[in-house]
Amino acid sequence: MSISAPSAIAAIAFDLDGTLVDSAPDIGDALNFALASEGLDPFDITQVIQWIGDGPDALIDRALARHGLPEPDRTTLQRVRAAYDEQAMRAPLGRGQLFAGITELLATLDGRWPLAVVTNKPPTLAAAVLASAGIASHFVTVHGASRRQERKPEPFMLLAAAEALRVSPASLLMVGDSLADLGAAAAAGCPVAYAQWGYGKEGALQRHPGAFVLERPENLLSLLSG
Repeated sequence: MSISAPSAIAAIAFDLDGTLVDSAPDIGDALNFALASEGLDPFDITQVIQWIGDGPDALIDRALARHGLPEPDRTTLQRVRAAYDEQAMRAPLGRGQLFAGITELLATLDGRWPLAVVTNKPPTLAAAVLASAGIASHFVTVHGASRRQERKPEPFMLLAAAEALRVSPASLLMVGDSLADLGAAAAAGCPVAYAQWGYGKEGALQRHPGAFVLERPENLLSLLSG
């Protein structure tokens, strides 16, 4: 898959965690708050980063499994998720921050390409993070995962974003840092750019060799200029 000219891209969809925002500290705080509410030990930021990308439910599942609870009952899961959401909404961007270069990138893109956010975060939390980061106004539409079956790498949210932006999936560029982002783009038929500054896992590019590679946010401008 290739982009031959800037006109080939009609709109851009960005992942949130690990692409726009270095949110790992806040995700870790929410997870550890939830674990503490169950009397469970916290995890350090290095481990939390390895689990980011598939949404809060998957994050919680992985943490509980590491604590020897691979199949917790539904009531426990609901209780842990409620505690997670409580802390996450209390400080949507408490210790996290925008990655260097993102503010300038969005200011340059805004008005030239319609922009969307496509994230495995729940919609309400995604909106809160964008507002706290001061970048919500750049995006025409924000798509978060309310249900597990909507989460990337499923194409559901990317297709919804393309429809909302009134562009074809083939002209919607997905920019993300995870295997889930690359997989969703492939499933939706979107071109994709891999954000190397994020939380990406080793081997992601080997599984999706057609992805463009961005070392820094400003490299996206060079890509779009052909």
